[in-house]
This record gives sequence, structure tokens and C-alpha cells, in this order.
Amino acid sequence: MSNEDPHPKTKLHLMSKALFAPFSHKKEDSTRILSDLAPVIMTPRIITAAATVSSRSRGSISNSRSGPKVDFATLGRAPHRLTLGNRRVTSRDLQVAEATQELLGADVPEPEGVASDVSLLRGFNATIPSSDKNRTRRRQLRNVHVPKAGLRKLGLQTRGMLDDDPEDGHSVVSEDDVVVVDQRKRKGKRKPRESLSTTKILGKNELTRQADEIVAEKENLHVRRSLIQSEISEVENKIKALDIIRDQLERDLLKIHEDELELDAELQGIQERLEFEEATSKHHKLAAPQTHHVPPSRRRKGPVFLPSEHDDLPPAIAFMTLEGHSTPITALDFSEPYGTLVSSSQDDPQPRVWDLMSGSEIGRLRGHRGGVKCIQVEDNLCLTGSEDGSVRLWDLRLVDDDWEKDGLSDVLEENSSSYHDDELVEKADYTRSGPVSEAGTDSDGPCVRTFDGHTKTVTALYFEDECLVTGASDKTLRQWDLTTGQCVLTMDILWAISHSQVAPIRGSQLPLSGTTAATGTFAVPTPPYADGSWDMYQDFVGSVQFWGYGLVSGSGDGAVRMWDMRTGQAHRTLLGHTGPVTCLQFDEIHIVSGSLDKSVRIWDVRTGGVFETLKYDHAVTALQFDTRKVVAATGENGVKIYNRTTMQHSTLRTNGHTRPVDRLRYMDRYLASGGRDSTVKIWTL
Repeated sequence: MSNEDPHPKTKLHLMSKALFAPFSHKKEDSTRILSDLAPVIMTPRIITAAATVSSRSRGSISNSRSGPKVDFATLGRAPHRLTLGNRRVTSRDLQVAEATQELLGADVPEPEGVASDVSLLRGFNATIPSSDKNRTRRRQLRNVHVPKAGLRKLGLQTRGMLDDDPEDGHSVVSEDDVVVVDQRKRKGKRKPRESLSTTKILGKNELTRQADEIVAEKENLHVRRSLIQSEISEVENKIKALDIIRDQLERDLLKIHEDELELDAELQGIQERLEFEEATSKHHKLAAPQTHHVPPSRRRKGPVFLPSEHDDLPPAIAFMTLEGHSTPITALDFSEPYGTLVSSSQDDPQPRVWDLMSGSEIGRLRGHRGGVKCIQVEDNLCLTGSEDGSVRLWDLRLVDDDWEKDGLSDVLEENSSSYHDDELVEKADYTRSGPVSEAGTDSDGPCVRTFDGHTKTVTALYFEDECLVTGASDKTLRQWDLTTGQCVLTMDILWAISHSQVAPIRGSQLPLSGTTAATGTFAVPTPPYADGSWDMYQDFVGSVQFWGYGLVSGSGDGAVRMWDMRTGQAHRTLLGHTGPVTCLQFDEIHIVSGSLDKSVRIWDVRTGGVFETLKYDHAVTALQFDTRKVVAATGENGVKIYNRTTMQHSTLRTNGHTRPVDRLRYMDRYLASGGRDSTVKIWTL
């Protein structure tokens, strides 16, 4: 019995030894640190488990002794559920316990990134509270005992803790704090007071120790400084990461706003489509609809009908090129995506008609005696304004090769020999004399009607339902009835300029101001394009558009005017451009205008002020906008797109024009542009 172990290895003993083995060694510094930190790093779960074990009765322990003997091989081999309290002990825990000595002997890995020049152990020693004990000890060594100095009384008086009139005549000051002053006069010289530093001797060993402590504390301060700087860097990195996250969230918010605008436009487009289909069904029941009663495409919102293959095209690329013109494109418009497009070029009196589905030319519109400056296409109807001062209404369904091959072109060439730009004869009913009008209204041709009235080049037009408004270089605007072909109203821009109460913009270099040059020819040199070329700009009326009784025009004096079509009076003038206004468009809230002064201005219709100004490097010659973007031709080879939500600019260049873009027109995700390279490009947006 003497050979038996007085403390047999029970299951509880083995478990306790395995769990507390890392803290039972005192050989190395790392072991000592872990032992000191053991109460700190023990989790509440481990503490609860230990308390549960300690609270067990000795009976349960004695009972465990009589059980079968369990060794480590059995524990690591069998999936026994050995629990210490509520915690399940796994074979992994036992492996860590067996490798305690190896883990404690291994080098502590150094951190990477922040505080990489400070080891983990060094940083721990520099930041624990015990690092300030040496400073306190040195301060206490420098304290010199001076009896009856009275400093405590002075300190209490300074802190306001000593009353001037103590109650009951008792003072709170002890005898040790009283400074005794001898009232007797002293004879002889006053004995000098010795310095406090001479009353105490520290010794060489103590001073050397203090010097070493100070050097070590300075090193600790350097370590703490490095740690703080590392924390500051880490905070800055976190701030940068948060800024990146914030930017991403802001972009997501803008994307949500764009999606909301797109849904609003789609909803409005559905409502317009519903109204159109209801009106079409009523017309079918009553009578056949007239050819010119079509909804205006420039005010349509929402998505349009596109072929299913359109989604397979890559975005922001010109996938089709229409070649056939020999001079720069001056005007273009199309009925719908993959529908019919009409384009005209400089000095060419015959606009070309294209089939956008196949990219082939259908035919030409023959009848004008001068170059065509403006075009609008709605469904199967097309209106063109020419340098001959006339406006023609065309039925594009009648354009074919058979009509082009007849003798009409020869008749027009004979009549054009007597045409002079400044010798137009106007009748009282605004129909021009000569056989050209008869040829233009030939029942076998596509020309449905001719509108004669302007005495100079027609540079802008806009029609909607039965109303047409045109602007010309004769400095007038005319309103026409499409049904009768009669001019119902003439608006004189020179009269509006002379009676305007708004002062002109200072610094404007425009040749027209007030009533000057009333009968002269308007001509302004354009700023150089991106390729260095330039032209003489002679379009006094750059653009017109109306909605209901409200008409907006942009003219050569740099003004954007708002007219009342019921009275023919200009009731508001928006001044801001310093060059001729070349293009504009408006909706319920904003007017967007482009000018030769290299800017696009977005006006607030309600206040008349400038809401936003977009600056470019060259003159703006064409634009179009909706609630999400502004598309503009700005004298460069690419088409400029401004995102109104994110305020970002982008440019369409891939497979684009080789010379500056002059004209453009888009619907939904479909855009057509005409450039000075005599080509028309079709883009995906």
C-alpha cells in the first residue's frame, strides 16, 4: 500500500492540469506575462465552469476515482463528451495543452502595418500603468523634510478650504503647520538658508539607476508616440474607407433618383400612349384621321418601341453610318427609332430620306430652290425650311424612286435659274408668284403644301397639331395654320428689341443692339471649331418651340424671348448669353439654350433666372434634353452628354465623326448626329 500514489490522477485532476498548464510555468518572460494576465483573459464562461467544478461535493469526486482510468490517447481517439461545467472539451483543446512548452518557446510574431516598428511585448511594457512607478519613486526621493514650513496652510488658503473666521474660535491648522516667527530682534548678520538640494545625498548607484530609468522612460514615450501615431493613421485609413463607402452610397442614392425619374417618364409615356390610343379608336369610329394630326415627338416622354435586337448593341457606340451627302450636314430629324430620317446638307436643295432599319436611301425631297436649314419629322409628315424663304410640307409615304425619275426635277432646275435670294415677290395672301408653287403642290409628288411669306432664309420651325411657327433671317416669327396654309400672326423681333425694358448684357460683341442694323444683313463669325475651321453664322432666329399659347425663341441678339401667341407680344426676355442663341428646348419647368458663346444655360421658367450654366470649349450648335440628361453638339468630333443627376460629363466618340458635330436628335436610347464630315451617325445611348 506504500507504493500507491496518495493523489491518484482522476479525471478532474487531468482536466485541471490540461487547462491550467499554460499558467503553471515561470521560466520565461512571456510565460510570466501570460500568468499575470490569466485572470484577465479568462472568459466568463471559463470562470463559471471553474466555479461549477469547485462547488461539486467530495462525494462526486470520490465516486469519480472509482471509475475507469482515462488516458490522453483515449481522449484524443474517442469522441467522448467530457464537460467542464457547460463547456465541451474537444481533442483540439488537449492538443493545445500538450504543445504548451513548444508554443511558449516560439517567437512572438511581430505585427504588420500600423506600429510595425514596435513589438507586441515592447508596446505592452510601455503602456501598462506600472511604467509610471519609477517617476513617482524619484519624485518621492527628491522630497526634503522641512519642519514647520507652513506650506500646508498656504495650500489650504489657496484652495479656499480655510475659513477666515473659524467657528468656536478653534483653528483647523495643527501645530506642525504653524510658522513660528521670533519677535525679538536678532543681533548680528542673518544666517543664510541652505539649499534643499544640499540636505540630501542620493548616492552614485541611485543616480545611475535614475538615469537608466529616465532613458527607459524616454524609450517608452517613443513607443507610446509610435503607437498613438499608428492609431491616428489607422483612424485616417478608417475615415478614408468610410468616405469611400459614403461615396458609393451617394452614387447608389443618385442611381435611385435616376431610376425614379425614369419611372416617372415611363409612367407619363404610358399615359400619353393611352390617350393616343383612345383618340385613335374614336377617330376610327367617326372618320379617318387627318394626316397632320400627330402627337409631337419632341415632348414625348418615356421609352419608345425598339427592336429586340437593339439590346444586343453595345452602348455609347455609332453602329450605323449614312453616307451620301457631299457637304456638311445642316439639319436632320427622324420619326422614330429605326423609322424614317430626313437630312439636308449645305447648299443642297434636295433633302435625303433614309430608311433607318436598313440604312439605305429611300429618295429625295425635290422642290426647294435653296439649301434646307431646318427640318421636323412627325410620323409620315415632314416640314422643311429653306434659303428660298419657303416652308414645305411633305408626305414621306409618297417618296419613291418613280417620282424622282420623272421630269419634275428638270422643271425645277429651269425655274431655279430665275431665283435670287433678295428678289422674292410676296403677294397679299402670302403665296409666292411663279410656277414653283404649282410644281410643289403637284398631286403626284410628296409635297403636300407650300408656305410662302418670309422674305429671307427660314432658319427655324416647329409644328404641333394644326399650328406651325417659323423664324427667318428677316427678323420675324410667323404663325401658320397647317390646314389652310395661311399666316395668322406675325411677330417682329426688332419691334420687341426696341420696346424691351431689359438692358443688354455688358461685354456683348453682338452686331445687333436696339434698332441698329434693322435692314442690314445679320452675320457673325463662329468661334473656331475643334479642327480650326469656322463659318459666318447668318441665322438670326436660331430656334423656336411652343406649347399651348406659350412660344420661346432664341435670336441673334443673344436673348431668349417668351411670347404670347394670342397677342403676338413678347412678355419676358431672358438675357445672359453673349453670343447668338443657336438652339433651345423647354418643358414645364426649364428652358435650355445653347449659344455661340460656348455655353449652355438652363433657365427656370418660373423665376426667369439661370438655374445652371454648362461651359464648353467651342460653340454650341445643337442640343436636346430631358429630366436626366442634356445632349449637345459643341464643335467637337464627339457628342457631349451631361448627366443632370450626377452632374458628370461624358462624350460619345467610338466609331464617330471625323469632323465636328453640328446637328443631333435623340429619342430614348437612340441618337442621330450629323457632322461637318458630311455623314450621319446612328448611336446607342
